[in-house]
Amino acid sequence: MRRQDFNYPLPAELIAQHPLPERTASRLLCLDGTNGRCTDRRFRELPELLKAGDLLIFNDTRVIPARLFGRKTSGGAVELLVERILDEHHALVQARSSKPLRTGMRIRVADATDVTVTGREGEFLRIEFAAAALPDFLYQHGHVPLPPYVQHADSPADRERYQTVYARVPGAVAAPTAGLHFDAALLAQLDQLGVQRAYVTLHVGAGTFQPLRVDDIRAHHMHSERVSVPAATCEAVALARARGGRVIAVGTTAVRSLEAAASGSGLQPFSGETALFIYPGYRFRVADALITNFHLPESTLLMLVCAFAGTEAVLAAYRHAVEQRYRFFSYGDAMFVTPAPDARMGA
Repeated sequence: MRRQDFNYPLPAELIAQHPLPERTASRLLCLDGTNGRCTDRRFRELPELLKAGDLLIFNDTRVIPARLFGRKTSGGAVELLVERILDEHHALVQARSSKPLRTGMRIRVADATDVTVTGREGEFLRIEFAAAALPDFLYQHGHVPLPPYVQHADSPADRERYQTVYARVPGAVAAPTAGLHFDAALLAQLDQLGVQRAYVTLHVGAGTFQPLRVDDIRAHHMHSERVSVPAATCEAVALARARGGRVIAVGTTAVRSLEAAASGSGLQPFSGETALFIYPGYRFRVADALITNFHLPESTLLMLVCAFAGTEAVLAAYRHAVEQRYRFFSYGDAMFVTPAPDARMGA
């Protein structure tokens, strides 16, 4: 399988730059993986697609204000994106500057404190905040890490809208965007319908936006992300199965969390790192349906959706979405996807 097999043309004007005023006002493209049929709906109509006993799995990670701006002692501008907080004073970061940063260099950040580059770990730099407690510093001086295709600086409104309403565990540098379409009223409506919910935590890293650098996708290595699937979620899945309900993953990160915790013996509680790369040919163990946004061409997220519903059907649905002027990517519209006949384990 080649990277180019997952490309599609997208007019730049369809990349959503701002969220809609109401979360549930987004459009919802329903793709039936059994026959490739598409139906145009609105996200607020989601309850019509669910039934009592179904189980929604949400990723409850919370986006942190992980982008920092600073200057080297020479005066050169530096942009740091915190990938992972290691402790109160250390973090792994991605850096952008006119010249590569070297170990020992000091950077004045937000005109408030100095940080020192102490080494490198893979593609990330390790930095030390000597005087400031890093989590508090980020919330005081950091910026919302909007994706690179959003062409405006973050605003105070982004702190609320680039965050799910159920986010509770800080640690992500990118939002699990499928969840951005839910608001409190829709969740209450689903509760009344008898739709259950459970949570996983996967702290989305900046690597989610990294392009594949290999032509053969099987040679690609995913970045590692922290994930937790608690026992209560595993029990909720088992109960949903017992009552004949479906397990519906809200977002590709929820899918990866569940699959990372699943094995031949079933879904088990799991806490650790995952670098699971899901692409066509993979057989899913847990999810019966998927709610997801539209993803970048040639991205690992698009490949996961293609694995779930079939590459041909998904790319045809994307062509339909372009023709119908859907809004794409993080602040864009959503899809409700059911699996292709051979996508699940044992099919």
